[in-house]
Amino acid sequence: MSTDAVPTPLRLTPLEQLRLARQILQRESQTLAEVAKRLDSGFCRAVGCILGCSGSVIVSGIGKAGLIGQKIMATLASTGTRSHYLHPAEAVHGDLGRIHPQDLLLVLSQSGETEEVVRLLPSLRELGVPIVAITGSAESTLGRAALVTIQLGPMEEACRLGLAPSTSTTAMLAVGDALALVVSQMRDFRREDFARFHPAGNLGRKLARVEHHLRPLEQCRVAGDDKTVREVLISVSRPGRRTGAIMLVDPAGRLSGLFTDSDLARLFERRCDTCLDGPIREVMTSRPLTVSSGSMMVEAVEIMARRKISELPVVDAGGRPVGLIDITDVVGMLPREAIEGEGETLPDAANVAAGTVSPARYRLFREPDPGQPT
Repeated sequence: MSTDAVPTPLRLTPLEQLRLARQILQRESQTLAEVAKRLDSGFCRAVGCILGCSGSVIVSGIGKAGLIGQKIMATLASTGTRSHYLHPAEAVHGDLGRIHPQDLLLVLSQSGETEEVVRLLPSLRELGVPIVAITGSAESTLGRAALVTIQLGPMEEACRLGLAPSTSTTAMLAVGDALALVVSQMRDFRREDFARFHPAGNLGRKLARVEHHLRPLEQCRVAGDDKTVREVLISVSRPGRRTGAIMLVDPAGRLSGLFTDSDLARLFERRCDTCLDGPIREVMTSRPLTVSSGSMMVEAVEIMARRKISELPVVDAGGRPVGLIDITDVVGMLPREAIEGEGETLPDAANVAAGTVSPARYRLFREPDPGQPT
């Protein structure tokens, strides 16, 4: 039976915990600043090697450096550089067969003397595959074996014992990000390219085209702007989930205005029964904000968040509506402040002067309710 005593945990107050955490973050950030200053032509040569690689960038490392290598590999792959991860220990047990002569090895090791990495070097030399090393010293075994070395320099780990990889892995990760993003920019990698590699999840939705996520026209409420409010409401009913707005079109089918459920509620609140039998063009929002078909969802979401609107029509090159983006469909993509601040922006005199709001709509929204005491 073991008689080893269980160490008594240190009791730190919340203030002491925060102070310690801030010291660790400051130490790591200071190291990053030092590494940034030490970057030299070796970094540029590494960028050139990756750009000139006609195969894949194979990233390798073991332990914490291996985990960082996997993240760098993922960043390279998602920003336009074909990349894979190779475990050094598995490599010498058959996985060297994954490496093609046109590939490039990106190897991570702070000491440059890690046993599994050093054991891999002769095989790589025999295969004739160039090596880019991210390591502490160019004079290490890994540094000397590499075609190009990005030298991180000496550093002290943020761990109290100076042992747990922390500062060094932070520096490796940051340098790997810098490599991937500089290469990506030099490839002229664009938002549309990024979208191809991220079709799923919230990010994928933001980077998709609006036509992939809009409510198609057959599911929207559309009516002619020459009808009365009552006629429009009777004619545009749709089964199932409905949008909160009616798109109004002129005789040529071009979008001319928008009438929302909030507008209808305002008519009832103001007891404006006569408006129900008046032209809807008098109370609609003329020339509403729109987004063009083919635009990216991130642009549409940005417009909705910035202007605090709940519905955004999508129009074709001729100004004809092809669908509608409703806030309930994109709420997960909106920043929290946009959701909390979401609401109707009341028209003002400038809107009337600009022709986007009719005098009748302005009076309906801004003038005091005659049925309420002032």
